[in-house]
Amino acid sequence: MILPIVAYGTPVLKKEGKNITKDYPNLDQFIADMWETMYKANGVGLAAPQVGVAIRLFVVDASPFAEDEELSDEEREQLIGFKKVFINPELEESGEEWVFNEGCLSIPEVREDIYRQEEIHITYFDENFKEHKEIFTGLPARVIQHEYDHIEGILFTDKLSPLKKRLIKGKLNNIAKGNIQVDYKMRFPLASKKR
Repeated sequence: MILPIVAYGTPVLKKEGKNITKDYPNLDQFIADMWETMYKANGVGLAAPQVGVAIRLFVVDASPFAEDEELSDEEREQLIGFKKVFINPELEESGEEWVFNEGCLSIPEVREDIYRQEEIHITYFDENFKEHKEIFTGLPARVIQHEYDHIEGILFTDKLSPLKKRLIKGKLNNIAKGNIQVDYKMRFPLASKKR
């Protein structure tokens, strides 16, 4: 089932998610719905808070980035088939910061250059509650960091300078009010109608 993605300004996007257990109600169906919702919206990652649920869970499929012709063969290889479920993750960042132009399904039509560290060390459970400890670099690390921020109640726009935030304030207000055209289902905090 395709779930509505909650828009900028919805309080759940600023909440820190709670850890869950393998007994979480209808977990398999919820994860399946998240995949379906993310693909319908042409996203590469989706966190539970983005569909209105404040838990520490997100899904990532970075394989669409593999089509970028500017990537090296090694980078492309790293992205092909990169599809994972992250439950109750704990993350540490390391390495140099690098910039990349990011967007977000909850903040449509806003893209900004965001600095993130190049390497992450992450411990998480997969959809079968098997524990993993892994290191990621490059674009997979960036996508994971973006989604991890969501379960911490952080949006990529929170990382912008005060000047940049002022420059996009009007766009953000329009998103919260639903004054935007998207081709996926959304729920807007300040609009009376649902899309």
